[in-house]
Amino acid sequence: MKFTVSEIAKMLDGTTVGDDTVTIDSAAKIEEGQPGCISFLANSKYESYIYTTQSSAVIVNKDFVPKQDIGATLIYVENAYTAFTVLLEEYQKRLATGKKGIEQPSFIGENSEMGPFGYRGAFSYIGRDCKIGNNVKIYPNAYLGDGIEVGDNTIIHPGVRIYDNTIIGKNCCIFANTVIGSDGFGFAPQADGSYKRIPQLGNVIIEDDVSIGSNSTIDCATMGSTIIRKGVKIDNLVQIAHNVEIGENTVIAAQAGIAGSSRVGEQCIIGGQVGITGHVILANNTKIGAQSGLGKSIKKEGLSLSGSPARDLTEHLRSMALTRRLPQLEERLKELESKREVSQH
Repeated sequence: MKFTVSEIAKMLDGTTVGDDTVTIDSAAKIEEGQPGCISFLANSKYESYIYTTQSSAVIVNKDFVPKQDIGATLIYVENAYTAFTVLLEEYQKRLATGKKGIEQPSFIGENSEMGPFGYRGAFSYIGRDCKIGNNVKIYPNAYLGDGIEVGDNTIIHPGVRIYDNTIIGKNCCIFANTVIGSDGFGFAPQADGSYKRIPQLGNVIIEDDVSIGSNSTIDCATMGSTIIRKGVKIDNLVQIAHNVEIGENTVIAAQAGIAGSSRVGEQCIIGGQVGITGHVILANNTKIGAQSGLGKSIKKEGLSLSGSPARDLTEHLRSMALTRRLPQLEERLKELESKREVSQH
């Protein structure tokens, strides 16, 4: 897929300096760029590369002032990193939306309907009473159970499994082998020491503009709904348990796990391998560092936490600094004890 620099600048609401008729057919790191590539410069430590890059165009911040001649055409934007991300998203979207039609064999159940401009890949399955919106792409080997709703422009990648009665909004992207709506982990202990399964009768609701990475799992609610609010971004290999609610525009990195009935606020950032226990509340704008363990509610907004158990980031860093000094402190303590023993004798 090819764009001219002028088309890209218009897409990014940017202005150009240089030849805006140049054709771009790929993206590359600024230090690895070749003719026909577009790159970006957002971090000043990479500035030296902009004077030597072979890329045909470079996206830069509007306050960038060159210190010497540049061969590439420049596209000036408000935020180069964000603009480059928008460009990649648009490119991916156009590639995905190129898929149309119905491949065989595929199956769609009784009373199910799918809007125009959609795509159903080979061996995909759609159950009964489903409502699939316009321009939805369902890739090969995807499974959608009964009573499912999918909004316009959503992409469901290969091998995704979506259980009955799940509701998915517009402009969502669900990557390969993710499972949505499987049973929550609910078992009642019995007098004889065994466990009895608790039926999981709820569903999952995913609002608009949500991205869910590969091999993630979102469990259905025991009753009611597990809810992923608008704009949430979920990485690969994330576990979200039954009756959890994730607030708008929260980001969750890989291998994080959130236990049942917890409430995560808006604009939160949850690092990789974070574990959050059940029935806790996480206030808006909370940030939790990688490999932290959260066992209690955080009611004050805007805190940064780290460690296990998770605590204020500044306190955690002080504690880590002290830990590194423990061998020296131990030697000092031994020396003081030795001096005390000598003075006593």
